[in-house]
Amino acid sequence: MSQRDILKTLEAVRDGELSPQDAMTRLKMEPFQDLGFAKIDHHRELRQGVAEVIYGAGKTARQVTDIAEAMLKHGQKTIMMTRISPEKAEEIGKSLPIEYNSLAQIALLGRLPEPDGDGTIVVATGGTSDMPVAEEAAMTAEALGNRVIRLYDVGVSGVHRLLHNMEHIMSARCIVAVAGMEGALPSVIGGLADCPVIAVPTSVGYGASLGGIAALLSMLNSCASGVSVVNIDNGFGGGYLASMINHLGGKAE
Repeated sequence: MSQRDILKTLEAVRDGELSPQDAMTRLKMEPFQDLGFAKIDHHRELRQGVAEVIYGAGKTARQVTDIAEAMLKHGQKTIMMTRISPEKAEEIGKSLPIEYNSLAQIALLGRLPEPDGDGTIVVATGGTSDMPVAEEAAMTAEALGNRVIRLYDVGVSGVHRLLHNMEHIMSARCIVAVAGMEGALPSVIGGLADCPVIAVPTSVGYGASLGGIAALLSMLNSCASGVSVVNIDNGFGGGYLASMINHLGGKAE
């Protein structure tokens, strides 16, 4: 139940259209829905401002479909499903009219909301190989009501590519910097931008990159101020945090 739905329920009680007992029953039934294999947190949007997102890895196509259908019946307008393989998306698509981004491995049910964040989120990558994680971040931010600019393949091996986009860097409300290898991109951006930088290490790299641990440690040890770090390949976490920052108010675009 969204904040708007709660308000409508309270107004209905005020106007005599709903008894206090019926309102209490409706609210008591709302916290979560037990499907047996999953418990859907319908109060998450009320508590956190963002409805629950379906994490698809480890779930069957049928389970993801059942969860999404329950969310739809409950009135959720936009449903995002992350870590959805192409095969799983094909199965889900037989039951639900999803839009699927194979690069991000995100399936979206419903329309993207109109952007209502304070400014623009920039999602930048060190290389083209980092794009799947970056697209997960970008699509997450868009699904949460943000304007997003993508700057892909602007890493430190050719830093002039990044400097060519300084207008976007300097006007961003928040920047998600996605990089593998040695993970230097967030430090460079952090030394240029006047907004928070969210560093997302990826598992891209040769043997000594240790599946993204080298990039993770580099980002954690960044000398640039204002850089925070999420987990390896966690584009969703980076996009979500960027959206929270972009909805806090303050600096105008």
